[in-house]
Amino acid sequence: MSGSELDALVQTLRESRGFQHKNDIAGVVASLASRMPRGADDLAQAVGVGDDCAAIPDGDGYLLFAIEGMVADFVSAMPWFAGYSSVMVNVSDIYAMGGRPIAVVDALWSDGIAAADQVLAGMAAASVAYRVPVVGGHSNTRSTSSQLAVAIVGRANALLSSFAAKPGDRLLMAVDVRGRFEDPHPFWNASVGAPAERLRDDLEMLPLLAESGLCDAAKDISMAGTLGTALMLLECSNVGARIDLDAIPRPDGVDFQRWLSAFPSFGFLLSVREKHVDEVIARFAARSLSCAEIGTVDASREVVVRQRNEAALLWDFRDAPFIGAPVGRAT
Repeated sequence: MSGSELDALVQTLRESRGFQHKNDIAGVVASLASRMPRGADDLAQAVGVGDDCAAIPDGDGYLLFAIEGMVADFVSAMPWFAGYSSVMVNVSDIYAMGGRPIAVVDALWSDGIAAADQVLAGMAAASVAYRVPVVGGHSNTRSTSSQLAVAIVGRANALLSSFAAKPGDRLLMAVDVRGRFEDPHPFWNASVGAPAERLRDDLEMLPLLAESGLCDAAKDISMAGTLGTALMLLECSNVGARIDLDAIPRPDGVDFQRWLSAFPSFGFLLSVREKHVDEVIARFAARSLSCAEIGTVDASREVVVRQRNEAALLWDFRDAPFIGAPVGRAT
């Protein structure tokens, strides 16, 4: 890829829907903080706003709390998979924080109960696959449009946090490439149809890494794709990075630009101390999950991507925030 091609790729990513949605978070955080007595400090608990879950100290661990809303066009176009994904992505958020899920609740709007049938069927399938019960929620089946949001609660003994990456860490990407795209959407589905026990055991790797002390900084790859998720992790930790695009693990035969923007059902970025890198990679490999070192964290507060002998600036946090994450209180 030439320098002009790499620059064009960076510009495409910056203008993508996934990047723009995450960039919108900055305005929400600023608006909330401006109305709080102590500003952004009132938005932070054990970690600041910008992590995958709220982490609330609870005895000798942390209560984790998160919510995901499905975009309306996704719910309308793929109701079963939207229902499945609403549980799946919440489960991923809990594990990304080093926790284990307890239960979910949903908020559902539809034009009649029949219109909600496939959404509910998808939610039920994911609930069974991940062994996370749906314990209640809110429903309105007299709405003119389909909407869905699901919230989850979990618990962690030791946290993985977006606020714990440090200069000198190695940035690792762990992903399950045994899947397919849910066309025409950017969702890489390695979950539906996979053995449920394998799905649960794969996710159990995350809290085990936290509890063993091998890793304390992670984030699940979201709608912003691999690089957008890296920006969120790095901004929260007030650091920068150099990322090697050629090192990113990917499925065979998949367009690389599409893969960079993919939202995988199992995909995580981890910021790992150099001495633990080989052990962490080996643990994922033992479960037939792709894991590779894709970059190095530094103190620059800028994120530069490289491909072959070319380099391009993806983001400079000194010039503009990505999600506007306030300083957190990672433990």
